[in-house]
Amino acid sequence: MTLRIALPKGRLLIETAALLEKAGWKLAGYDSALRNYRLKSARFPELQIKVLHEKDIPIQVAIGNYDLGISGLDWIEELASKYAAERIVRIKDLGYGKGSLYVASSRIQKLTLQNLCQAEDTVRIATEYPNIAESFALGMRLRRYCVFPVWGAADAYPPESATLALVSGSPDTAMVNHGLVPLSCVLNYSAYLIANRRSWERKDLSELLHTFEMVALEEKPAEKSTVKFSENINLFPSGKAAESIVRIALPDGHAQKHTVAIFNKAGIQIEDYPSSSGNRRPKVKLEGVAAKVIRPQDMPLQVANGNFDLAITGYDWITDHLAAFPASPVRELVDLKLSWVKIVAVVSNGVPAASVYDVRKLIEKQDINYRVASEYTNLADKYARENRLGMYRIVPTWGATEAFLPEDADMLIENTETGGTIARHNLKIIDTLFESTARLIGRKETNTDPLKQKRIDNIVRLLSTAANLPK
Repeated sequence: MTLRIALPKGRLLIETAALLEKAGWKLAGYDSALRNYRLKSARFPELQIKVLHEKDIPIQVAIGNYDLGISGLDWIEELASKYAAERIVRIKDLGYGKGSLYVASSRIQKLTLQNLCQAEDTVRIATEYPNIAESFALGMRLRRYCVFPVWGAADAYPPESATLALVSGSPDTAMVNHGLVPLSCVLNYSAYLIANRRSWERKDLSELLHTFEMVALEEKPAEKSTVKFSENINLFPSGKAAESIVRIALPDGHAQKHTVAIFNKAGIQIEDYPSSSGNRRPKVKLEGVAAKVIRPQDMPLQVANGNFDLAITGYDWITDHLAAFPASPVRELVDLKLSWVKIVAVVSNGVPAASVYDVRKLIEKQDINYRVASEYTNLADKYARENRLGMYRIVPTWGATEAFLPEDADMLIENTETGGTIARHNLKIIDTLFESTARLIGRKETNTDPLKQKRIDNIVRLLSTAANLPK
């Protein structure tokens, strides 16, 4: 009998590796330098071990692709909040990876739970945990509410773009640093060992489970941190004062260094970006321009909804957005010619196919339900539909997508620079959908304030000139 377990990458990796080492699993390569998503245990040589993004593990365990998994309780609850009947058994609190989910507001809003419940206006909640946020809103009996799912950086949205943020953090450090005030603790979480219910009832998991019963990690003392209050100002004021202000979204993560480079080239200075303190409101040294730092994945929808006038994101995320909303008012303004990647269709090396046409013939011959895994869910759906990949199913992922082939998906829609990571995981590219670079995007506006439009045109001109200068 073959057993399968999903282990987390990211925030829980180091402590999970330490726990399994103490339990005598003898795993090779499960460390901060992780390069292979398939691992072997010297103690359990028949065990199939896969490393996935933590958010994906509860879903994969619930649908039966894995017998066991380790994930934070926050992502387990995110699944259970919407799908109460999902087949997950919570076996053991592993005692590490502790944190809390808080509902928080901006300090300048001066909100309380009581006046939230009495509010006549729509309460907007920005979060990575939309199902938990929905449960919170229903439990509080909010009169009108809207949950706005984001890929991350939810703490950046109040007060201008959201009333509340449901975020992971602590009330005395992380939230204060972002100018937030905690209103309610929604969940305390830690790492959990979970099992698929069918596996729990029908398979012998005792030998594996016994190793978890015998070990525990020493709890680390809480780290002391310095509280740094953010400026208590609203960068995007409402009313007449807001009409001429240009609101621009800047990317977080690895795209920051490219963004700084193109802005410097354009002669536009940005203060505190990237920020060592986690500040998401850097100062752009242009009059009448206010900036926030959010995830590039969220930018097309944010611009479409009118929360920002300009944003810098990848052409891949613009295309994914337009695949879902063809009539979106988002438009590309400048190709910044940075952060170049290819968006490709990928299959396992063992698949006898060199093109998507070959894949289609295999599907027709074998009459299978084809699974396409991707972070670009809208783009993947459009690609599978247009290439007639039979009765296909889209498998949403949050990263580590290469790990899904061939057991948990049949094709990936993925981004790559050199193709090296794809090849290292015994995969091959069979199609290139398009090439993607960073773009400046805006809205198709007809009634923009003249001064604001003048400022937008100036930014577009400066960045366009910089993008076309020789390297």
